[in-house]
Amino acid sequence: MKATVTLILVLFCFLYYTAPAADAHKYVGVTACKPCHQSEKQGKQFDIWKASKHANAYKTLETPEANEVAKKKGLTKPAAESPECLKCHVAGSGVDKAFVTDKFNMKDGVQCESCHGAGSDYKAMNIMKDHTKAVAAGLALAKDDPKLCTQCHNEESPSFKGFKYQESWDKIKHPVPVK
Repeated sequence: MKATVTLILVLFCFLYYTAPAADAHKYVGVTACKPCHQSEKQGKQFDIWKASKHANAYKTLETPEANEVAKKKGLTKPAAESPECLKCHVAGSGVDKAFVTDKFNMKDGVQCESCHGAGSDYKAMNIMKDHTKAVAAGLALAKDDPKLCTQCHNEESPSFKGFKYQESWDKIKHPVPVK
């Protein structure tokens, strides 16, 4: 009897701690953001991202140079398959698949949700139109939290040459134009 109770408790704990949280935000991918963030009214935010190095972050991992860097770092997989590289070159890398929608494409690299958080709960227009609601639903703002940038732009990166937040922010910022 005691063994049965112990087994049930262990099973319960396993299921409880490994099940996805019902209220966890999911990654939806840049294609979910694009329709509302490509207009002049929104400051052509999608185009700013698309022209950035962030949009091509995954592609850099597919190069022979990236594989050479990975090899020198002692990694046994190609750069595009190494968690050590993917964690900064792909939004949502390493996240349980339960938190990634089928429209999310890792090959889109460092996309919106890398800096703004998984968007499933704030992507709706009625939420995005209310800044307070959007933040409450998971929207993060890198302009308010440089730590979102320095999670990747740091000494762990083999190409790190220092990081100047304001200078970098000026290259990627994409504000909504003032009316």
